Amino acid sequence: MKHMSSAEVRQAFLDFFEEMNHRPVASSSLVPADDPTLLFVNAGMVQFKDVFLGLDKRKYSRAATSQKCMRVSGKHNDLENVGPSLRHHTFFEMLGNFSFGDYFKRDAIRYAYTLLTQVFELPPERLVYTVYEQDDEAYRAWVDDLGIDPKRVARMGPDTNFWQMADTGPCGPTSEIHWDKQPQLGEDEIITQLQAEDERFLEIWNLVFMQFNRQQADPQHSGLYDVPLPAPGVDTGLGLERIVSVLQGVSANYETDLFMPIIRRAQELTGHSDAQRDANIVPYRVIADHARAAVFLISDGVLPGAKGRAAIPRIVIRRAARFGSKLGFDRPFLAEIAQAVIDNMGEHYSELLEQADNIKHIITLEEERFHRTMQRGLNELDSLLEQLDEGGELSGERAFYLKATLGLPFQVSRDVVEERGFTIDEAGFIAAEAEHARISGGGRAMGEIESGEQYAALLAQLQADGKLPGAGVAYAPYSDAPVETVVLALLKDGQQVENAIAGDTVEVILKATNFYVESGGQVSDSGPIMGAGGNWVIDVDAMKQPVAGLVVHTGEVVEGLPTTGDRATASIDRRRRSEIIRNHTATHLLHAALRNHLGAHVQQKGSLVAPQRLRFDFSHHEKVEPAQLAAISAEINGVIVDNYGVRAQVKALETARREGAMALFGEKYGDQVRTVAIESAAGAYSYELCGGAHVAHTAEIGSFVFTSEGSVSAGIRRVEALTGHAAAHYLADKLGALQNMVEQLGAAPEQALERLAALQAELAAARRDNEALRRKLAKSDFDDLLSGKLESLNGVQALLAQLDNTPMAAMRDMADWFRNRVDRGVLVLASDHGGKPQIIVAVSDALVKEGTRAGDLIKPIARVVGGGGGGRPQMAQAGGRDSSKIAGALQKARELIASS
Repeated sequence: MKHMSSAEVRQAFLDFFEEMNHRPVASSSLVPADDPTLLFVNAGMVQFKDVFLGLDKRKYSRAATSQKCMRVSGKHNDLENVGPSLRHHTFFEMLGNFSFGDYFKRDAIRYAYTLLTQVFELPPERLVYTVYEQDDEAYRAWVDDLGIDPKRVARMGPDTNFWQMADTGPCGPTSEIHWDKQPQLGEDEIITQLQAEDERFLEIWNLVFMQFNRQQADPQHSGLYDVPLPAPGVDTGLGLERIVSVLQGVSANYETDLFMPIIRRAQELTGHSDAQRDANIVPYRVIADHARAAVFLISDGVLPGAKGRAAIPRIVIRRAARFGSKLGFDRPFLAEIAQAVIDNMGEHYSELLEQADNIKHIITLEEERFHRTMQRGLNELDSLLEQLDEGGELSGERAFYLKATLGLPFQVSRDVVEERGFTIDEAGFIAAEAEHARISGGGRAMGEIESGEQYAALLAQLQADGKLPGAGVAYAPYSDAPVETVVLALLKDGQQVENAIAGDTVEVILKATNFYVESGGQVSDSGPIMGAGGNWVIDVDAMKQPVAGLVVHTGEVVEGLPTTGDRATASIDRRRRSEIIRNHTATHLLHAALRNHLGAHVQQKGSLVAPQRLRFDFSHHEKVEPAQLAAISAEINGVIVDNYGVRAQVKALETARREGAMALFGEKYGDQVRTVAIESAAGAYSYELCGGAHVAHTAEIGSFVFTSEGSVSAGIRRVEALTGHAAAHYLADKLGALQNMVEQLGAAPEQALERLAALQAELAAARRDNEALRRKLAKSDFDDLLSGKLESLNGVQALLAQLDNTPMAAMRDMADWFRNRVDRGVLVLASDHGGKPQIIVAVSDALVKEGTRAGDLIKPIARVVGGGGGGRPQMAQAGGRDSSKIAGALQKARELIASS
């Protein structure tokens, strides 16, 4: 039995089936495409469902995948078992091979047996099998075709050996392959123990033979009924986590290299010894499993939220955080665990590497949100449990109260309740949740709020009721002080509601607010709205002004029961606001500096003013050279250091224009406009019309640094830059990298460029010398091969050889030499170079004229090493995956030449 890493197992599976003429197909998203019957993809065949139903066609009839899967709902829900179980997971990978009207049961069984016993080298005496009780064809394939002892093949009923993805859809009989964990018990009881689902066996592979489409009752049929599929096929599922546990010789999936790097990272953070870790293994398993689930869900665009798919990343993040508290974590830590997941899985799933920062940021935000409310919820739960008799039940109404008012997920409540020896009324919780949705979900007289006209009607209603003055909401976006206000209206799912519960996403209308609404490139503010006395909290993350006079806050209720009419305090995130206004004022400095250095033709064409960075688009006909950027940056930083004042005034549009204020081209302005001047005692440096928020003095910006310059479209350039803390961190990173480079060069900083140029010259000379030596050695090796290994095959002079770690460039030289010296010959050279096989085929001109082509020869040769290639009739080259099969590839070449 081979010991293989999980990456090797995954690749070996895909390589094997590619050799068997299957198309390797990338995993689909965890979110099913156009399939309302599934919350998430839970099996490899989901992306091929329409193919099996005859509704879709592919360019291939055989496929192999490693599919991302989630099982967290419905009949396929493993969430509760994660932790105590050695093998249950929320997220897992399913290796699968598929046939769409191509091969069927006998070939599928043969492929599975060959892969397990020859590629993975599992001992055949450790494998046992099941088939559907009525499936004689599958039984005969095992017993007659492969010679398996009938004592090792059990006929089973539909509960275990008839598969269906959901209540309706593709289905059919199955054959399972199990690993015998206790072979010392002998063969006589295998069938009995399989039928009893004895713990002796571990199911590792399920072969599903898609024969039917199960459909709902209709006028011609009562109950569910099965219709033969247009093209019967094969869908198999080999759980990666399970087969890796077998090949790595461990008893639990969590002990494999799919999980241990993640668990060890958590252990590093706790400081636990291995013994302490093992004594607390359930929390470690939950954290590792749920971190994997959260990372993959977020990478597929499923962000934490209150309902539907969005509820799942929220549940797994919060459940992991809660189990983290059992290990002593009292602040967010899951981003560190997520990085371990990304490090472990990113090579195969490159989207994790591309989205790493965003994934960790979202996980941390959700973790912080949970920490703000978790302790109150857990304390309240403790109080409720203290009131119960030993072994008592927490009512569904109480569980819903914990979720609705304190944001404690039902799954977390259930974990705590069961750990304490109590039970929880899940049916009662579901009923209470449904009743709340019925009561609060009904629309008020306004109906659903979907358009500007309806928002205008809401504003008119609030004004008619005397809740708002004629001017509308008191909007003061230039202040960062908390605003005491009143909740005038709450909207949920487009409807007005009296109140909302924890987890709800709502729109909030306040009597007064200072939350900035995105405009002029400046992004909206965020922050909490808190009920009087702190009895409820809404985290605002978006703003809009659908009609003049109405400002709408969008956010999530994280705690309590906000109600229309409540007094509240609206508090923007002041740190975030300060970062935004640094960047906004910096865009004004940038605009002025660009015009000073590039010319008065420069006009702003767009901008983004966010807390992390600024982006500025402007009219200019050519690239801004590095020297120009340096001069512009120096000027801006000079103005920052000189601490110019920033003054905002409202005045008549004509007055502002007469004074020289710059306006955005195409922008519409009212009679009264807001102007922003950046000026010193000597006069104005910048003077623009602007409705955004700004610093009071330029020194508050800190510093300014460009990070990129490029083209957006013809005549439009784009620069991106950082200010404040972000600029300081960026420059520190660059200086650190520069210092490391200088130390590696062994030169003083002022001599670094000179030293680098000298090293580059030395390297170029060494490469030329190396190339000359390589060609000389290669020529000598070729002369030896030609004199010692040239053979005659069917009248053709053939030179076939395996070389030692020889690059393709050297083999191309040998091919040219061969063609120059052999009139009627074929050359086939192969080498393991850098861990990968490389092959070249060369054919002399005389044979090319007779119809022998290098491109035709190399394709079947390359397939032996798991690769492909092509080229010209005279010369072709190929790569592959498995260097251990080079000898077989050369033998294949010999057979092809001999039969040509």
